[in-house]
Amino acid sequence: MTNKKEKLGKIAGDLLGKQPDSRDPIELEREMHKDYESNIHECIETTKKKIVGDFYVVVLTKKEKLLPNVIRNYYFGRLTCPTPDYDQTVYRYNATDDYIEFVWVIPSKDTCELLRFNALEVHQSEKELLGYILDFYDGSLLKTAQRLNREHEDSPLIFS
Repeated sequence: MTNKKEKLGKIAGDLLGKQPDSRDPIELEREMHKDYESNIHECIETTKKKIVGDFYVVVLTKKEKLLPNVIRNYYFGRLTCPTPDYDQTVYRYNATDDYIEFVWVIPSKDTCELLRFNALEVHQSEKELLGYILDFYDGSLLKTAQRLNREHEDSPLIFS
C-alpha cells in the first residue's frame, strides 16, 4: 500500500512529464480562483474571532517548491495593510458596516511584466488589472498602504 505523499508525488511527476501548458498566464490566474469567494468569507469569519474592528484579508498565491505545477492560495487576516508584493490580493473588512472592500491585486511577476510591456494591446477587461500593476511599479500602492496604516510618507518601510 502506498501513502498519500507518494501518490501526490506521482501525480505531480506525471503532470510534469506532459506537454507544457500553452495557456497564457492570465487564463491560468483566472482558473485558480474557483473556490476563491467562499475561502474569503471563511477567512473573514475566522479573523473576526481574533480581531475586533476593521482588518485586512490578504490572499497570497504560491507555487509549491517541490511541486512546481501545484499553485495554492493562502488566506489570512491581519490588522494592518501589507506592503504591496507580487502574487498578492488585499481586501479591507469594515466591521461597522460588515462589508469587504477590494483594495488591490498584484498578479505574478510574469503576468505583471506581460501586461506592463504590452500595455497598449491590453484587452479592455484587463485594463483595471493593468492599473494596479502600474500603480505597484510606480509606488502608488505603497503610498496607499502607508495611508491606510496611518503612516507618514517618510516612515521606514516595513516588509511583511
